[in-house]
Amino acid sequence: MDQLAVVALDIVAIGILAFAVYFPRHRRRDLTIAIVGINVGVLAVSMVLGSTTVGAGLGLGLFGVLSIIRLRSREIDQSEIAYYFAALALGLISGLSGTVTVLSAALMALVVATLAIIDAPALLRRHREQSLVLDRAILDEEQLRLHVEDLLGCRVHTVDVKAIDLVSDTTTVDVRFAVARDRDVRPGVEARREMTAGAR
Repeated sequence: MDQLAVVALDIVAIGILAFAVYFPRHRRRDLTIAIVGINVGVLAVSMVLGSTTVGAGLGLGLFGVLSIIRLRSREIDQSEIAYYFAALALGLISGLSGTVTVLSAALMALVVATLAIIDAPALLRRHREQSLVLDRAILDEEQLRLHVEDLLGCRVHTVDVKAIDLVSDTTTVDVRFAVARDRDVRPGVEARREMTAGAR
C-alpha cells in the first residue's frame, strides 16, 4: 500500500510538471513524452534498488549515468534540460523513499514549484538571446556592439563573436539583450537608427 501511494504521488507530480507546467509553455510533444517516460522508468528502477542494502548508492549511480544521456535527434534548450533533471529527481525521490513522508512530498512539491516559478513567462520576459549573421565583417568590438544595437533597437548586454569571415564579409555573433521599453533604449540608439534610415 505504501508503494502504491508513492507511485500515485510521483504520477501526480510528474503529471503536473509535464502537462500543466512544461507543455503549455514549450509545446514540445517529444520532450513531454521523454520527461514522463524517464520519470516512470527511474521510479521503477529506483524502487527495486531501494529494496536492497546498496540501493541508495546505486540510485545515485543511476542518476549520474542518466545525466549524461543526450537526445541527439533534436537540440534541447537549457531550460528544457532543467525539466529533464527534475523528472529524474522526482523519480529518485519517490523510488528511494519507499513510502510517502512529509519530507519526500515536500521535496517533490519544491521541485515542481521551482520549475513552475522560474520558467514563468513573466519572469525575465524582456531578456533574450539570439544568434545573428551580420552582412559585414566588423573587427572593432565597440563598433560591432553599436551596430547590433542599431539592428535590434535595444540595449545589448553582451556580444559574443563566433566567427568573422573576411572573404564573404560576414560576422557571426551570439547576442544577449533586453527587449527595450521607451525608457530603456540607450541614449543615441534611436538617433543612430534615424540616421541610418535617412541614409537609406
